Amino acid sequence: MNMTTDVNTAEDAVVAQRRRKAEQFAAELFRPLGVQGIYARTEAYEELMTRLSALISSIREPDNEVLRFPPVMSRSQLEKAGYLKSFPNLLGCVCALHGSEAQIHAAALRHETGGDWTEALSPADLVLTPAACYPVYPIAAREGTIGAGGKLFDVAAECFRHEPSRHLDRLQSFRMREYVCIGSPEVVNCFGDRWITKAKRFADSLGLSYEIAPATDPFFGRVGQVMAISQLQQSLKFELLMALPSASRMTACMSFNSHRDHFGDIWGLKDADGNVAHTACVAFGMDRLAIGLFWAHGLRIERWPDAVRQTLSL
Repeated sequence: MNMTTDVNTAEDAVVAQRRRKAEQFAAELFRPLGVQGIYARTEAYEELMTRLSALISSIREPDNEVLRFPPVMSRSQLEKAGYLKSFPNLLGCVCALHGSEAQIHAAALRHETGGDWTEALSPADLVLTPAACYPVYPIAAREGTIGAGGKLFDVAAECFRHEPSRHLDRLQSFRMREYVCIGSPEVVNCFGDRWITKAKRFADSLGLSYEIAPATDPFFGRVGQVMAISQLQQSLKFELLMALPSASRMTACMSFNSHRDHFGDIWGLKDADGNVAHTACVAFGMDRLAIGLFWAHGLRIERWPDAVRQTLSL
């Protein structure tokens, strides 16, 4: 008997079964749009997203400035924030046909004759928003010095990251909600500690199994590997991990991020003592949380545990 072959066959069968289950699960909640990681969402899914957003609002701390951002942002601001140094592989840039009417018309006609009209595209001054917090720092800088208690923001955006995948834990277009704190190191550190505790209560109230673990951002290239090691050594990022249908490992559905003085230095943010302000954010991966809830409790919301339904006002 070949034990290795038997083990491999059994493992392959488990993987295949999990894939089929995930595909059936996705078919109930989404409709494909012809590109990996981009989906139309069903009514049940959107209803849960609405209730989930309301729940997150209900645990918002006082004195947050609430801002909702479009799915695009200033290219120059994202360049200034250093995104091209850290994550150039994830960036989506908005391009358009520029030039005279005749030039634009000629480019469009290439498609009719089997040519490549996209060769005539050139970058616009917009990029697709990769994370909800990026547009808030220049806004805070224009508002002036941060007070002694710090400044809090509640922000949200439809975000994009160029990582095509058939797995539901790697959507290219997804919704992100964030609470952001700007202030002195002490104020910002307290903010992070509070939200890790709040996140545990939040996940518990939803009947979710999870773990919180140190993490790193997906920095690009060899330099990025060094940045990731430094981030881990300084305990600058933690993630709340949950089971999702497409992954064999736990997937981050929330993150807790300390940027230290990175954005404060870039945008000239000052704390009450005149020092470079620190920043931090807690991010809710809205789609991952919704998918995680359906995966944990089933596709029929009316059959979910009463306590979870009550928490979400379902």
